[in-house]
Amino acid sequence: MILNLSGWKERIIAFAGGLGAPGLFLISFLDSSVLSFPILNDLLLIELSMQRPARMPLYALMATLGSVLGCVVLYFLARMGGEAYFHRKAGPRAHATRHWVERNGFGGMLIAALLPPPTPFKVFVFAAGVFEAPVLGFTSAITLARVFRYFGVGYLAIRYGHEALPFLEQHKLEAIVLALGLVTISYALSKWILRHRPHPTEPREQK
Repeated sequence: MILNLSGWKERIIAFAGGLGAPGLFLISFLDSSVLSFPILNDLLLIELSMQRPARMPLYALMATLGSVLGCVVLYFLARMGGEAYFHRKAGPRAHATRHWVERNGFGGMLIAALLPPPTPFKVFVFAAGVFEAPVLGFTSAITLARVFRYFGVGYLAIRYGHEALPFLEQHKLEAIVLALGLVTISYALSKWILRHRPHPTEPREQK
């Protein structure tokens, strides 16, 4: 698996990959909490599942647990006093993110967790902690989304893994169009979720 990563990230990945399931747990935990490894846990899950298909449920479970625990850690860090950091990180999207989290609760977090990049998911996690979304609903939404994601990725890896590369070679254009379509849809949905809404203190326009 060839990835364009900095040296320290490559060392972490090599170490985690050698550990198998515990390494996948580690990468998923770090990605969801203090560091960022975009899509790396998915790629590692695919590689491990293709090597040992019988262990796919274990790999998917470890990825799920690591990601959920990482999100919970970030949630409580934010809850302990990260509002200033949240506003600095979210910028003009801060009020829209807060509105989405507070108004939609479990469903809002589930949708945000299911959206692929470029959706800024950690902003939603931080908002949930800062504005004290119910921890049970938050954890349940993240868990459901991660189970759907990682078990789905694992299933596809063992079902189509070795057949996928020849198929993609034969259908390069369709694969590129599909990937661009998914990114565009994700971007549009995240823009809709984070669209500007007047803050309660802002005056409304007079008709």
